[in-house]
Amino acid sequence: MSPTAGEILAADTPRTTVDGNNFVAPAGWSIKTAGSAVVLTAPEGGSHIALVDVGAAKDADAAVAAAWAAYDPKAKWPLKLAGDRPVRDGWEQIRGYQYETSANDQRGVSAGARRRGNRWTVSIYDMANAVSDKRDAQIELIGRLLPKGYSRETFAGKAAHKLDAARIDALKQFVEDARQQFDVPGVAIGLVQDGNVVLAEGFGVRELGKPDKVDANTLFMVASNTKALTTLMLAKLVEAGKFTWDTPATQVLPTFKLGDADTTRQVLMKHLVCACTGLPRQDMEGIFEGERLTPASVMATLATMQPTSRFGELYQYSNPLASAAGFVGGHALHPQLELGAAYDAAMQTLVFDPLAMTSTTFDFARAQRGNHAAPHSEDVDGKTVPASMDLNYVDIPYRPNGGVWSNVNDMLRYVQMELDKGLLPDGKRYIAEAPLLARRVQQVATGNDTGYGMGLKIDRSMGTPLMQHGGVAYGFISNMLWLPEHNVGAVILTNADAGGSAIRYLFRRRWLEVLFDGNSEAIPNMPLEAKRMKESLAAKRKRLTVPADPAAIGKLAARYRSAELGDIAVSQKGETTWFDFGGWKSEVATLRDDDGTVTLVTIAPSGFEFIVADKDNERSLVLRDEQHEYVFVEAK
Repeated sequence: MSPTAGEILAADTPRTTVDGNNFVAPAGWSIKTAGSAVVLTAPEGGSHIALVDVGAAKDADAAVAAAWAAYDPKAKWPLKLAGDRPVRDGWEQIRGYQYETSANDQRGVSAGARRRGNRWTVSIYDMANAVSDKRDAQIELIGRLLPKGYSRETFAGKAAHKLDAARIDALKQFVEDARQQFDVPGVAIGLVQDGNVVLAEGFGVRELGKPDKVDANTLFMVASNTKALTTLMLAKLVEAGKFTWDTPATQVLPTFKLGDADTTRQVLMKHLVCACTGLPRQDMEGIFEGERLTPASVMATLATMQPTSRFGELYQYSNPLASAAGFVGGHALHPQLELGAAYDAAMQTLVFDPLAMTSTTFDFARAQRGNHAAPHSEDVDGKTVPASMDLNYVDIPYRPNGGVWSNVNDMLRYVQMELDKGLLPDGKRYIAEAPLLARRVQQVATGNDTGYGMGLKIDRSMGTPLMQHGGVAYGFISNMLWLPEHNVGAVILTNADAGGSAIRYLFRRRWLEVLFDGNSEAIPNMPLEAKRMKESLAAKRKRLTVPADPAAIGKLAARYRSAELGDIAVSQKGETTWFDFGGWKSEVATLRDDDGTVTLVTIAPSGFEFIVADKDNERSLVLRDEQHEYVFVEAK
């Protein structure tokens, strides 16, 4: 099992660390052993993951120090945050370490110490941001490290328990405990089993400071869960003979075009929603120019987007391409209508009406007139507060990928139809099985036993297929999931960011534990995850100067302009500095790295970092995602 030096792998290959711990080494990566370390290098070079067996050590800190000495004794990344992590996969202790990197490093550096018995194995992650974003699914292969001799928990061959009153109460108590620990104002959950809704209930409030309670009819933005609904509409059109899954997209909408001609020619209808075209996540145009965009201009922007991996090679999630899927499908049914109107009409007649999803809507104004949840996020000090809806309005022109408002009752109707393989509650067939189930066929791998179909995620890691998708909008986090072999499904909707994200993952684990009497992980891991979240928010706050440093602010121009992302208007409100992007605005803080780099960081919403890049008497700001760079120059 020991790899030879510098071996380049032709396929995903099971390997072991020096001590015999198991992982999968990805295709195209090189692998070599150096003493106690197995080092994997991405095909681009310069990005590495090291798995170092330390053996006995006093504690996790000592194990990590020994691992760095084995991997790169000259490395001097300052430690930003260290803390215990939820345990899983047979490890008895896991501790994570995050290191400070400058914005201009464009690099992520972290470590994880895992203990089983008295022996430690440390993983060191040292990768360029662009490489880690592109190869995220391959990194997941390496990261799912299993101890020597350990067999992962499996539910294969087991029958799911009936969700009786005691098991339902256990889930309800778990959700309420999690809601309080993670400071989430409101949560709604729903459960279906054997054709019956066994729970549809709300917890907490729709908005902090107001008394209205969440219930099963409360509307939330369900964000990227919209993708599965969009592909359901496409499946109906396949059934109607408008096109097949293998019809070229250009044959349905001749103006469809990506930035790469070869990729454009290869894209079939199924590829619009497969995350397998090599087109990377590219959301900044929508975030910063969403208020100016239309469905037609969204399609035009696709023509500027370039793939960064080969077709079908890697999982790369593309929101704009999923938006195109909906618009192309809508055009096939209503070619005489504007793209957005055609899509809306197709979704209403082919999905919402026949499934009796009477509250589900793309109409933001309608949704917010009635029983709806308000978004919440963490302020600069980590406190959960009401958030502005402004940033979510940018989803309107991109709505096939994430613009739906829905509630637990409506989403359960959708999940039940999936469980019934296209039948309605009265037994009538809504859609044929073939086009419906084609959406569940893996188009690209996202891990060793996980993949992405058409707007749906497939997880086989527990020994029984789990179908799911999640949704992330500003202030709203959600998940829907079902087990086809057990006729049971669930929906969870939340109205908070960091806390909502933690709850949905813990809820999924707890749901499986309750159904199969699984190992108890969710309850003991909950306080660890809550502590980790709070520590992470505090570490981010520690680096920021709020209000922004006057010396840095005094050097800013009054207005900046980017050809791709539009304008930034800079203004002062007392001691605070604000960036106005047109559709939304935010106060900014300053962050100064050890290398002298000054960054302006938005704090409501948090996290958009603008690097001050003045040069040769020209004032400019640089914004980056993992694989793209946008330059804002002074508008004179």
